[in-house]
Amino acid sequence: MAVIMAVHTYRVCTAAGNSYKRNRRAGKTTFFQRRTAHGSVENDVVILIPARLAASRLPGKPLADIGGRPMIAHVLARAQEAKLGPVVVATDSEDIRAAVEAAGGRAVMTSPHHPSGSDRIFEALTRIDPAAKVRVIVNVQGDLPTLAPGDIAAALAPLEDPAVDIATLAAEMRDPAQRNNPNVVKVVGSPLSDRRLRALYFTRATAPAGDGPLYHHIGLYAYRREALARFVALPPSPLERREKLEQLRALEAGMRIDVAIVDSVPLGVDTPEDLAAARKILGAGD
Repeated sequence: MAVIMAVHTYRVCTAAGNSYKRNRRAGKTTFFQRRTAHGSVENDVVILIPARLAASRLPGKPLADIGGRPMIAHVLARAQEAKLGPVVVATDSEDIRAAVEAAGGRAVMTSPHHPSGSDRIFEALTRIDPAAKVRVIVNVQGDLPTLAPGDIAAALAPLEDPAVDIATLAAEMRDPAQRNNPNVVKVVGSPLSDRRLRALYFTRATAPAGDGPLYHHIGLYAYRREALARFVALPPSPLERREKLEQLRALEAGMRIDVAIVDSVPLGVDTPEDLAAARKILGAGD
């Protein structure tokens, strides 16, 4: 789905107290974990990280060095620290697979012809779980090296409601410059609580109008398995094509997306300037 594009304001990443470091706590056990007859816990959640080398603005970015490690290794570590379940990188690159395995992780090779990360993770899911035991798939973008593990866990909360098909994240905008920036995707939603919205629309425009907060969408998704299978089978929708936001396909198909509100926006690495910012944040070690 849509990747957060370059926004050169990193208040949430570099402010005193650093929200990334404050939120590096493990996710709590959820209803997605169940006990077997022998008393052990079997996890229903898998985190999948799509990663490819072909990026127009920053080629080879998953392997870009940040503090002595490739970026994909940082993202892998964030996902592992969430402690929600197995973490697997889905890639079409042998170099990325080698980097993941060198970092102690697992990678699955997928087709180089996928049009989106959603298609790539669905193929990976069918490879690693042919018996279809996994119920929830968390799609973590491979270019979010400062993503807080606690925020990954927060994305599961909306799925406690059986009516929700897909869950995602957003944070309230604090920087006025972001309001009119088309690279900052906004989510328009009906408040369900102080920390949750029901998504009505996603847009690059400034919306909604009037007084009140605007929410910066964070491109991380938690899917029910059935919802992911349905989503990747759908053709691109009219509004998806117009806004260039893949998540609109789900809304146009009548699928429900709820949004957990978190406190920080992770740095999305899309340009050399973003990479320099990531190195400044993480270069001394994490």
